[in-house]
Amino acid sequence: MAEYPNVFQPTFEELDSGFSLKGKWKSEVFQNDKPLVVELGCGKGEYSVGLAQKYPEKNFLGVDVKGARMWQGATDAIEQDLKNVVFLRTRIEFIEYCFNTDEVDEIWITFPDPQLKKKRAKNRLTHTVFLERYAKVLKQDGLIHLKTDSQFLHGYTLGIIEGHQHYLEDAEHDIYNAQLKRSNLEIKTHYEKLFLEKDMPITYLRFRLVK
Repeated sequence: MAEYPNVFQPTFEELDSGFSLKGKWKSEVFQNDKPLVVELGCGKGEYSVGLAQKYPEKNFLGVDVKGARMWQGATDAIEQDLKNVVFLRTRIEFIEYCFNTDEVDEIWITFPDPQLKKKRAKNRLTHTVFLERYAKVLKQDGLIHLKTDSQFLHGYTLGIIEGHQHYLEDAEHDIYNAQLKRSNLEIKTHYEKLFLEKDMPITYLRFRLVK
């Protein structure tokens, strides 16, 4: 992927010394001022690519640390000539090194590891430690979406939202059997297809952070 024009793979040293694209994703990478939507833990990039196809009026950026997975999404985007989606290979913990204050308009978290063990709680992508990081780069009233097969993570995140008085906009325990059909949720990742084959319900949350 080193030669891919839609993939950025900064070293930690580059991030720590001042990442050249921090605060400049719209102006230098996308060369427009459209909303920037970031998918955290994008895996093979199906959601980032799917959203980019559906919403050409927005910019999309998939973040993941595993290049072998990301390669698929980056390749699909090139083959489909999608100019409004790129990929960043880095750890989600480094998000503050990658984006400026209020630079991100919206965040998607799709099928993250629920980190079920209590001692791993701080690694959950909706733990307060991570939400505090998101708050620093997410614009005021920017949306966060969580789509997961984990009923545990769904309930845990609801508790975090309520306990910290964040703004819950939508919650659904089983999106494909719900009476209300929501936009953006029909895109299916590789893992989601596996979960659905096992008849596992897919959950969804949409909320905004108190800053």
